[in-house]
Amino acid sequence: MTSNHEMKRIAERSYRVLHFILRRTIHMSAALDRLTTEVSETSTAVDSVLALVEGLAQQIRDAATDPVALNKLADELDAKQQAIAAAVAANTPEAPAP
Repeated sequence: MTSNHEMKRIAERSYRVLHFILRRTIHMSAALDRLTTEVSETSTAVDSVLALVEGLAQQIRDAATDPVALNKLADELDAKQQAIAAAVAANTPEAPAP
């Protein structure tokens, strides 16, 4: 038969294990919420870039016979590419040191 002291020790250990599991679950839930937000923000940014590219492609088609307009669009495209490259570089984590 199990003594009261042993039962109390088992109950306390079980409580600690359950408390640990609860803390980890809460931590994982917060991490999942953060990841879900990041994925949503990234999807929105990708959609914006796609709309930009599609819009510029149509503008180029529309200005195909106007060299001045084509040069202006090329300059605009250069500026947008630089902005996108800077945003990607700013939000890309550095590779861990070997």
